[in-house]
Amino acid sequence: MVSLQDETVVPFALVLPDGRRVVAELDDESARVIVEGGGTLTLARSEPHILRAVDGFEVAMPVEALLPLLAHLFARRPKIEVAQLTLPASEDWVREAIRGGIVQLAELGEGGLRLTAHRGAFWQHPGLWLKGRASGQTPLAYAMSGDKRHPKRPPKPVGEVYRRHMPRFKADFSIRAIDIEGDLATFNHWMNLDSVAEFWNERGDLDQHRAYLKTVEADPHMISFVGCFDDAPFAYFEMYWAKEDRVSPFFDVQDYDRGLHLLVGDSRHQGPGKVEAWFRAVLHYMFLDDPRTQRVIGDPRIDHVRWIEYMQKQGFVRLKEFDLPHKRSELIFIERETFFGPPHSGPA
Repeated sequence: MVSLQDETVVPFALVLPDGRRVVAELDDESARVIVEGGGTLTLARSEPHILRAVDGFEVAMPVEALLPLLAHLFARRPKIEVAQLTLPASEDWVREAIRGGIVQLAELGEGGLRLTAHRGAFWQHPGLWLKGRASGQTPLAYAMSGDKRHPKRPPKPVGEVYRRHMPRFKADFSIRAIDIEGDLATFNHWMNLDSVAEFWNERGDLDQHRAYLKTVEADPHMISFVGCFDDAPFAYFEMYWAKEDRVSPFFDVQDYDRGLHLLVGDSRHQGPGKVEAWFRAVLHYMFLDDPRTQRVIGDPRIDHVRWIEYMQKQGFVRLKEFDLPHKRSELIFIERETFFGPPHSGPA
């Protein structure tokens, strides 16, 4: 698994599985990709998204070395959908780059092979953003929960599961599994806020909220997470596998559909631009954690009109109204293809 450091200022850096560091540097006219112990690739930049190698290409450079360069192009320029790189690379190297999903097309052109990389594909590289073992690495096996047949879910993660730097806010956004005792006081404070209690209806003391979190912990189809900016908690995310959930009778639920409940406990992170950034990052994690997940659903209370309208602006589709024991809800969902395709093309 590779990991990407999206730094507040350039360069972007990537660490390969063998521990070598890859750095990409980019300005208005040129770019360089430097592999520790593996050479340097220098490119001239004719357009923001078009680059051409100006010297010999080091064939020892792994195909993943292009990822920090693509991070520059796609993470910092949200309107760029396609990047083109012309390199004097071997056919074997290019074939590996396509098989690895680094680029999607190769054509013979002046100066070498012209490689095309798409924004939506770039954002689907789990190794860039995920921490630890993803749910998608669990082999398929089926289990029964009551009368529901569903894939056997993996053990719940511990610690951090996702991290991404957000240059606009000069901060790291991350998601980690909740620590019940360590996060209990914060969770209790959030649940007793008027803005949260209006929709969650879970006011209570520490013992009540400890019991709530332990109930979620004991349920294989649900996971409690904390959202952080620069490691300071600001939100609670409750993710669930929809096949085993009480919402499953109300739509054609698929094996790896996932659902999301959330609350924001720190109003400093509720501005329109910031909400869009972290909300799309949460969806990004949910789609990356298991590539078999084709839909993320929500079931907000029907009178939470502003949130439903906001979700629609992010690409969600309203499916139906339905009744749960404690509320009348709107079933709403977004598909993987929609999330990673234009005009959104991923989390940025």
